[in-house]
Amino acid sequence: MPINEYHFVTHWRVDGTPEEVSDVLSDPLGLLRWWPAVYLNAQETAKGDERGAGRSVALVTKGWLPYILRWQFRGTESRRPHEFSFEAWDDLVGRGVWTFTPEGRWTTVTYDWRVRADKPLVRTFSLILKPLFVFNHRWAMARGEECLRLELQRRRSRSPEERAQVPAPPSPTFTRAKVP
Repeated sequence: MPINEYHFVTHWRVDGTPEEVSDVLSDPLGLLRWWPAVYLNAQETAKGDERGAGRSVALVTKGWLPYILRWQFRGTESRRPHEFSFEAWDDLVGRGVWTFTPEGRWTTVTYDWRVRADKPLVRTFSLILKPLFVFNHRWAMARGEECLRLELQRRRSRSPEERAQVPAPPSPTFTRAKVP
């Protein structure tokens, strides 16, 4: 495997149904609201079908480290609410698959992300800084799990007062970069 290729498998366990979890994760424009520590901008570039296949989105993302990634993805398959996949290009090139497995009132979320880092900074320094880039991804995914739990709580709130008790999601570690 080339040094700038990465394979991440992330597992979350959240209180919610696959339908609830899939509804949150399949709305890329909502990422800005509920996962703002990582997603700085999202713009739809193609509609796709009713299940999300063919839908394309341009993203600006970041992790704990002080650099941003500009990349796009297109939905390729959807077996919602149990699985959907996408292909990515630009700073990140690869394929991601989200799966949602029910376990009683819980859902196990698995994200399988095979990606090549084409951003010059990451590509160039992957040889010596790969462990740091892996840490950055894991940090971003830990924020995702935290933010998803908060979003599910927010969506299940029965009143504005109850919704106001749900903490705000974590903010980005930095925002100095110009974000379109």
